[in-house]
Amino acid sequence: MKTPKHWQNRNLLALALFLPSCLYAFATYFRILLNKPKKTTVPVICIGNLTAGGSGKTPVALSIAKLLKKMGKNPFFVSRGYGGKLKDVIVDETNHEPDEVGDEPLLLAKEAPVVVNHKRFDAAQKAVENGADVIIMDDGFQNPQLFKDKSLLVIDGNVGMGNLFPIPAGPMREFLSSGLKRAQGIAIIGEDKTNILPKLGNLPVFRGDIVTFLPNDANLNAIAFAGIGRPEKFYASLEKCGVNILKKIDFPDHHFYTREELNNIIKIAKSHDADIFTTSKDMVKIPADVKHCFKVLEIAVNWHNEDELRDFLIF
Repeated sequence: MKTPKHWQNRNLLALALFLPSCLYAFATYFRILLNKPKKTTVPVICIGNLTAGGSGKTPVALSIAKLLKKMGKNPFFVSRGYGGKLKDVIVDETNHEPDEVGDEPLLLAKEAPVVVNHKRFDAAQKAVENGADVIIMDDGFQNPQLFKDKSLLVIDGNVGMGNLFPIPAGPMREFLSSGLKRAQGIAIIGEDKTNILPKLGNLPVFRGDIVTFLPNDANLNAIAFAGIGRPEKFYASLEKCGVNILKKIDFPDHHFYTREELNNIIKIAKSHDADIFTTSKDMVKIPADVKHCFKVLEIAVNWHNEDELRDFLIF
């Protein structure tokens, strides 16, 4: 689903949808208020956000896991495994398929073990039983099941938080004020183009930039496709690296690709003598026998002050 245009401004459509938005936000508020989260025996760090759509949580979660490992920790991810049919499993990236555990868990598993279970507390317990000394929740800031020792809210600096209205009038999963009360830190990724910083109160803010890496053998003429929350971010990153995108193909977030769809993309690329680029999250959903036809734009987070973020992660 593409981000609706009315989410960016307080226009007539957004104002007309404000009442159902309030109902949505209050439902989230009371769901959190009326549930008592369970606490596990090791610290839990939640990487979440306040908006729908892609804000950059996954690269931030991967970066946090790297930092924790450098600090001598043994982090585990817990994830609901969106789109997967298995539950209460530790992801095996060599054997599990995306339709079994979801796409993001397969990507996260390249950095640290991942327990998939929509019951987050049960997932955390399984992680502890298998040696975790710190748990990273990938998403789940609005999930009331598992107690969070620290929550780091991720904001895409390029788009901010839109008109600050809740869904469906705007992109917010809850009211800004209620979300900030439960958070302990903010990560702004990219330049703060919407001047959201003054609205974030006194929480510590960690600034970072997405850095990209093209394969050495990349053809700069390319077909690009993605099934993520904001595919335009991916395309912009490719173009910033000097890639000439001949055709952009959008799919829904978390889309599972059919052979016909992939074969069609390969056919288009061959007709243009072009490479095919996609995201890391999409690449894990491509069958092994055709992976050689696709290239990934690798990304990572470069923190402006990594030492301060390390201090934030110490319990």
